[in-house]
Amino acid sequence: MRRREFIALAGGAAMRPIALQAQQKKPRRLGVLYQGSIKTHPTPNFRAFLQALSEAGWVEGDNITIEWRFSEGDAETLPRLMNELLALQPEVIVASPTRPALVAKQATATIPIVFTQIADPIGAGIVTNLARPEGNITGMSTQATDASAKRLALLKEMLPRASRVAVLWNRPSRGAELVLREYVAASKALNLEIKDVGISGPSELPGAFEEAIRSEAAALAVIDDPAIFGYKDQIARLMAANRIPCFSQYSEFAVAGGLMSYGPKLPELYRHAARYVDRILRGAKPSELPVEQPTIFELVINLRTAEALGIDIPATLLARADELIE
Repeated sequence: MRRREFIALAGGAAMRPIALQAQQKKPRRLGVLYQGSIKTHPTPNFRAFLQALSEAGWVEGDNITIEWRFSEGDAETLPRLMNELLALQPEVIVASPTRPALVAKQATATIPIVFTQIADPIGAGIVTNLARPEGNITGMSTQATDASAKRLALLKEMLPRASRVAVLWNRPSRGAELVLREYVAASKALNLEIKDVGISGPSELPGAFEEAIRSEAAALAVIDDPAIFGYKDQIARLMAANRIPCFSQYSEFAVAGGLMSYGPKLPELYRHAARYVDRILRGAKPSELPVEQPTIFELVINLRTAEALGIDIPATLLARADELIE
């Protein structure tokens, strides 16, 4: 072998590990399709998600690139946003809540999808089996529809004279619609009438509260999906101004001034979603990962709000509360 050829060969061999290292350091790509607002990003839930990713060794801007797409509560823009993500060729897509998950499922049968904050994955048509999700999609269910009857029963226990409850929900949300149906079904056994005050955008919030007051609803149930969460501050002001007891699924609204919440801890669901992303990036298939459901539900009562509204909370509820806001 000629000396020049040997040097070129040896030099090429020496360069291969360097090239391989550079290739290995190329960031992985994750897409996120979210029906919430960029104005509230990162929410406590996505902060938990990013923290769990970091604990698993994935740091945004370092070894993983995250492409975020927010629909600002508008379901109509989701297909376009999903197409934008597909053009970027992500290795995994995270979708939240129900409508983005459905859009993602319809858009690709090959890219792994991890959903989270889904009220009823089977009822929504996302999967047909929780233990063995088919195809390229799996994730976290909030089991919200199963808890709706319990939430209404807790309200009735706190306000025994209540005969009508208004329900504030985001009309473009498929998941919120399923929860509303569960409220209607559960209300009959409790002798409660449900007043639908759903909205399609934040400009309709004042009118929704006016309608709830006009209907003489004893309380307002907030179905707090990501879009409604984006309106949390405005809703909190309207709760205080209209002096109507509000209850919700998640504790953020109780902290913001609602009377009571009952539901799973959402940040934990997002942490679990990050762990699923980690496992898929390391080679697992979505069909190998069962849809997870929360096992712990928390009851949070805002004592300050109860005092301001002149509500005496039964001792039985105080004893069962996981957190009392004083």
